[in-house]
Amino acid sequence: MARIDYDEDDHDDDGSPRRDWRRTLLTWCLAAAGLGIGFLVPYMLYLNHQVDERFGQLQWQLPTRVYARPLALAPGTAMDAATLELELAAAGYREGDGQRAGTWAAKDGAWTIASRGFTDVAGAVAPSRVEVRIAKGTVAGVRDLVGERDAELVRLDPARIATLYGRQQEERRLVRVAEVPQKLTDALQAVEDRDFAHHHGIDMRGIVRAAWINLKAGEARQGASTLTQQLARSGLLGIGREQTWSRKFNEILYALIIEARHDKGVILEAYLNQVYLGQRGNQAIRGVAAGSEYWFGRRLDDLGTEHVALMVGIIRGPSYYDPRRHPERATTRRDFVLGEMLETGLIDQAEHDRAVAAPLGVTATPGSIAANRFPAYVDLVRRHLASDYPADKLQGAGLAVMTSMSPSAQAYAEGAVTGTLEALASRNRPSLEAGLVVTDVHSGEVVAVVGSRDVDMPGFNRAVEAQRPVGSLLKPFVYLLALALPDRWSLATLVDDSPVAVTLQNGKRWTPGNSDGKSHGSVRLIDALARSYNQATVRVGMSVRPERLAFLIRQLAGIEAVANPALILGSVDQSPYAMAQLYQFLASDGEIQPLYTVRGVLDSDGKLLSRYDKAPAQPDDRDRTAARLVTLALQQAVSSGTGRQLVNDGLGRLGAAGKTGTSNDGRDSWFAGWTGDHLAVVWVGNDQNEQTGLYGATGAMRVWSAMFKRLPSAPLKVAGQGLDWSWVVGGHSTDADCEGARRFAFNADFVPPWQPCVREPPPEERSGGWRDWFGFGRDPATAPSSEAPSAQPSEPDSETPRR
Repeated sequence: MARIDYDEDDHDDDGSPRRDWRRTLLTWCLAAAGLGIGFLVPYMLYLNHQVDERFGQLQWQLPTRVYARPLALAPGTAMDAATLELELAAAGYREGDGQRAGTWAAKDGAWTIASRGFTDVAGAVAPSRVEVRIAKGTVAGVRDLVGERDAELVRLDPARIATLYGRQQEERRLVRVAEVPQKLTDALQAVEDRDFAHHHGIDMRGIVRAAWINLKAGEARQGASTLTQQLARSGLLGIGREQTWSRKFNEILYALIIEARHDKGVILEAYLNQVYLGQRGNQAIRGVAAGSEYWFGRRLDDLGTEHVALMVGIIRGPSYYDPRRHPERATTRRDFVLGEMLETGLIDQAEHDRAVAAPLGVTATPGSIAANRFPAYVDLVRRHLASDYPADKLQGAGLAVMTSMSPSAQAYAEGAVTGTLEALASRNRPSLEAGLVVTDVHSGEVVAVVGSRDVDMPGFNRAVEAQRPVGSLLKPFVYLLALALPDRWSLATLVDDSPVAVTLQNGKRWTPGNSDGKSHGSVRLIDALARSYNQATVRVGMSVRPERLAFLIRQLAGIEAVANPALILGSVDQSPYAMAQLYQFLASDGEIQPLYTVRGVLDSDGKLLSRYDKAPAQPDDRDRTAARLVTLALQQAVSSGTGRQLVNDGLGRLGAAGKTGTSNDGRDSWFAGWTGDHLAVVWVGNDQNEQTGLYGATGAMRVWSAMFKRLPSAPLKVAGQGLDWSWVVGGHSTDADCEGARRFAFNADFVPPWQPCVREPPPEERSGGWRDWFGFGRDPATAPSSEAPSAQPSEPDSETPRR
């Protein structure tokens, strides 16, 4: 066997071979490196895939936002100062100089408004500055201050009324870096990452600097994480606060990958849209745009230095530095940021001192991204979109739903419901509830919805879901059918209001009476409707036939009803929304207008996806004329009939038309009334279907009155087209000064034939004598006419028949 010779230097003192520790260490290091690389390469590929999915396209789940209608201001529009201010506040405008976007200033009835650009269903609307002059309850003039010319119409960006979140419940509004004030981005880097422009994801110099600052301060004043690390932490690792080696390791790797794949502009933009800035319930506030609205109720371009400093300071700990709960901590943190801004030259000493002395500037409650305040209206929006946009496609889809809500009409409707029901409350009256729908008579847009006396509470939406007997609210459509036959019926037609009996199909006799228990003899058709006489209405209804009434309400509002005689007096259960759709035909001057809440839907880029505002269907001219005649009769119902309390309330200026309705035993109180601009249908009752002791005029009409005392609305003027007016005595036209003559509107083609007035001779031409004194021998044909309307007071609205 050959002998192995060892060099003397390769042996220990005992003769054994010496171990080369350096070689062993190198071997182990190479092995560890190999294992590390073998593990790290696929792991880095996995992390790279995560970065690609989340940040490559900046694709986050965005909430769908629901907007009110833009405020349109044109000369002649009904408007007052209080309502204009309410509308501007709802859209996030502030009182200011009227120069900066989103501000207004008012002086001597002239409002200077700096509008903000927005995208609507018809396209983009550019920002502008306008002057709006208000006088005597209307817009007296509009001037474009940019173009220095009078304007026919201006439209202001709409208020956000709701936000529909997806699974993650994150409030976020994407912005581009160019849309963020430079002062904010510079302050962010000055405080959170001064070497952002130069490092590659991690900043060793920043770590050393932060350690030194914190050591001098004796507390943690500055962090060492770069903006890229913070982005990786919140965007990919979640918002967990736990600090572990594995979490920090992943954070660093993510930061390195993000920096390798994206430029600084993309990273900064992602950070600005992802940064966590607060929490409202289970809703996370993400991004500087959402944070600005949440804390200050302002847009980014409207932030002052003190606001910028506070928001940058909040990033360190949104809960700990919450300015609403911990104003002292927030002030200290804000002032620290202002110091950093001064040190880095972002602001001068004067601006620093001004900002330090300024209040925090946060709103008392979260801004426009607060919890949805209009559950009944948004419920109706969801219903209208359900076929095209199911809930799972609507929520979190980043869409913009442009609705027809009027913030002022909604506010006044809510106030009227809550205030009136509180005033009506009593020990003997069970808890009252209400449903209310307000529409635009020109377009069919639904501008306000109230589904409960607790207007903020989601749940049972009485405006849509409550099915209650409508009572006399259906009577105008009985008369509409009659007046559509002008050769047989007119407002001047005499109708018998004496006891009536109808034999039903089962052989029983139906004998409805008037609510006052009286009969009124031969009355004009207009008076039978205005005073809601049951007996006269049944005679008219049986003449036009219940089958035609059932067909009419199905055509106009999709209401399905059994065509029995009781339908004539409103024996059908319906919701306020359904009755608003029915009355829209009358209120729109005889146009068939489907009601709608959604005008259109835009995608996240402002591209129109769907549009829902449609031109109304034009009915037959004779039907439109009949609608105008019914409106005239219902104007009389307000001026001297069942709705005359509105005049006493000071609303006679509106010339409103309206109809009260009351169901059996006063369980349901209804009122449908309209002006030149708005229709409102109101129901008041209780969920237990118990008696309330309220008529239509003493319950629902009081809600209507309370709303229209505040809501600007044009007076109702019935169009003259198709109508002709004539003075009538008996069944013929005559001279205006004829004794007992009364003026009526007729279908222009069916005015009664004219006859000269038969006048009595003056007293001095009479024969005189004792026979005339006692009335003997007087010709009955020359007796004074009794055609003037009776002076009897209007009766309470009639009840529906018991079934």
